[in-house]
Amino acid sequence: MPEDVKEGLDPEQPDLVEKRRCWNRSAPSEVALPTEIWREVIERRKRYIEVRGKIENGEITHINDFITYNLNIRQFAQDVVENCEDVQFLLHFYKSLAGDGGTRKAISILDPTCGSGAFLFAAMNILEPLYEACLQRMEEFVTANPKKHKFFATTLEKVKAPDHPNRQYFIFKSIILNNLYGVDIMHEAVEIAKLRLFLKLVATVEPDYKKLNLGLEPLPDIDYNIRAGNTLIGYASEEELDRIFERQLNFDNDAGRIKERCEEVAMTFNRYKEIQLGGAEDYQEFHQAKEELQQRLDKLNCELNLLLHKQTTEVDYETWLNTHQPFHWLAEFYEIIHDRGGFDVIIGNPPYLEFKQVKYTPKNLITIDSKAIHSMCVERSLQLLNYMGNISMIVPLALVSTQRMVVVQNLLEKRRTTWYANFSWRPGKLFENVNRALTIFVSNSYGEPTAYSTNYIKWNSETRNSLFSIISFVEWGEKRPSFWVPKLGSKIEKNILTKTLISNFLFGSVIIKNSTTKVYYRTDGGLYWKVFTDYAPKFIQNSKEGSSSREKFFGVDGEDRVFKCIALLSSNTFWWWYTVTSNLRHLNPSDIQGFYIPKSAFLDDNLIKFGREYLKDITSNSVMLTRFQKQTGKTQTQSFKVALSKPIIDQIDIVLAEHYGFSPEELDFIINYDIKYRMGKELEGDEGE
Repeated sequence: MPEDVKEGLDPEQPDLVEKRRCWNRSAPSEVALPTEIWREVIERRKRYIEVRGKIENGEITHINDFITYNLNIRQFAQDVVENCEDVQFLLHFYKSLAGDGGTRKAISILDPTCGSGAFLFAAMNILEPLYEACLQRMEEFVTANPKKHKFFATTLEKVKAPDHPNRQYFIFKSIILNNLYGVDIMHEAVEIAKLRLFLKLVATVEPDYKKLNLGLEPLPDIDYNIRAGNTLIGYASEEELDRIFERQLNFDNDAGRIKERCEEVAMTFNRYKEIQLGGAEDYQEFHQAKEELQQRLDKLNCELNLLLHKQTTEVDYETWLNTHQPFHWLAEFYEIIHDRGGFDVIIGNPPYLEFKQVKYTPKNLITIDSKAIHSMCVERSLQLLNYMGNISMIVPLALVSTQRMVVVQNLLEKRRTTWYANFSWRPGKLFENVNRALTIFVSNSYGEPTAYSTNYIKWNSETRNSLFSIISFVEWGEKRPSFWVPKLGSKIEKNILTKTLISNFLFGSVIIKNSTTKVYYRTDGGLYWKVFTDYAPKFIQNSKEGSSSREKFFGVDGEDRVFKCIALLSSNTFWWWYTVTSNLRHLNPSDIQGFYIPKSAFLDDNLIKFGREYLKDITSNSVMLTRFQKQTGKTQTQSFKVALSKPIIDQIDIVLAEHYGFSPEELDFIINYDIKYRMGKELEGDEGE
């Protein structure tokens, strides 16, 4: 580490901000990940030392600790199995993973909007080395004592049966049939998902042209694992049916008949799966089992469809079937829903659609008021999850930062521990064709209910490979003052937020109506800076002066307050607050009005001085930016080079730090928050609009 970088390590020394300016230099590749600056290297090393210390001190004691400290759970489990000396542990671990063909069922993993199966495919790749480790360790135990380990020996005999070309084929087939389940409304996507799983299976076998069917075992039939239908339309549970029958006279015992048929379907399905796993004596046995299952299922679905149609709509039945494509979870997966209480794991990437974009109308979901299909999919998934189950999905960042998603936050966090990892869409993005910020959440019922989150993670394409390995969660179990889950990445940020929230004043308190002194801002644009002025920025469209549709303003009492407001809202502190609390798509009035500030800050005339200097500086550095668009023609917009005014902004934050009570280290954090991207090469020449 260079000497000048070392000089900034002591957080208690004077002139800390100045001594840490060198931390914003790019760090050499010998010590840094791609594109890292020294500030990031030092923070990552501190994190590593903290986590390593917890491991060495025996403080990682719970599965939730692995999530919180971003440890590799799959690798840990594999290491434990590979080095296991406890026969009973290995026995029960394998039975939990693969089932035992009897009362112990295999772990069930569902993607309720599986599309072409990407998430199921990833789940298979996680399970495969765990299966392999178990079988390898079984083999070692059996070799050492052939007569003692009956279950292990029987399992290994199945693996080596002539029906299975090799061990890997057995593993993948077992996973596909026992562990993976998926549903999607698009029939074509379902077929692609099945094909992807089949190709993975076939890729494990070397064709033998001398043998029948090239030496390949017939591919498993997973028509009843991966299904087509509408996740949001249909009966999800027995309780849902019971509520319906409670509201009507049931002279014909419809409830009892439907439950009986559900049980018959479940038993038929289990028999059908046993035939596939054990190997049917001939094709006729398999064909008969599938035919019986399909007949029973069709009859049951018909009854449930008629009941649901009668209860929910007056639309013509055939039309309703085509538009709604009902899928009755209780019927299709009765054994899992009824006997096991739901799926063990639910994963997915539900569609980012609004209610108005679909042709169907879900019923009996409290998230329907959110008008977002992905939020309804989360609620449905929680209905399908067993009490001790785990759920994880990728959804829009709105989950942690908008009022309409509070209902989803409450559902996820009720009696659960929930983690939110938050990802930007510039400069890098999680999905190539998705231009929006996203949140990956994980939620389970282990331990005391609380919430964790990450900061708003930004990255470049060069750093994508290390993106998930350096995630850092921060607990925020305190009662939240508004609809947002704070996006925090370190203990320093948590301390800053705590100090900010005890401030006794909201920015909205100084906003007044019908004032002639106004502060102007734009609701959109500015990925790295937000611009506030005391005048309407220039806007020319096709040679005519006008105003941008994105331009907004609010009024305050007097010119001095205008400059104070401009200073406050242009500060690094406000940029941090906006990033921590908002959806970062638009600058909404609530983002400004809900900004917590000490009342004493409004009495500090230094903000008038720096507000004037800042406004003069960004105005003198501004340029007219010309764009040509098909719909609007030629537009010229006053564009501000805010990065050039960063020294003035830093002076504003030095003033504010005294009022908030920030320590020197916290002030250094605020002044340098997001600095790699705000002052980096990707921002040269523009405010980031």
